[in-house]
Amino acid sequence: MAYQERNIWASLIASGIGMSVYTVIVLQQAAGGSVADVDWVPIMLWTIGASIVGAIVLSIVWGILAGMRDPDGVGTSDQRDRDISRMGDRVGQAFLVIAGLGVIVECAFELDWFWIANTMFYGFAASALVGGVASVIAYRRGLV
Repeated sequence: MAYQERNIWASLIASGIGMSVYTVIVLQQAAGGSVADVDWVPIMLWTIGASIVGAIVLSIVWGILAGMRDPDGVGTSDQRDRDISRMGDRVGQAFLVIAGLGVIVECAFELDWFWIANTMFYGFAASALVGGVASVIAYRRGLV
């Protein structure tokens, strides 16, 4: 498995877990009431931070293990890796644009900060997940 692909997998795992943990904690805090009343800011910030740290740690540990098996190819990348990275970024950016437009609409209707921030949070998460999945598929099936 290429260096870039390992990093994509680490990011996918951390993003998926982080998004799930945030959702569960916010819903538990709401306890059947309005989710907009939850003190979501520290939960979101801790989740984002933990997801970033988790992806980095997972990538490092995975890289060390891969380096023990194949010391020569552990950190190399080529033109194919760069092409796949650009394609995954383009696919993911579409979801950032959609989330950004959603935030603009929510601001126009003066919705609660909770909804605006969560639209952006889930937009970033969707961007990471969809872009990562597109990249993994490209690694498995190739670029067309």
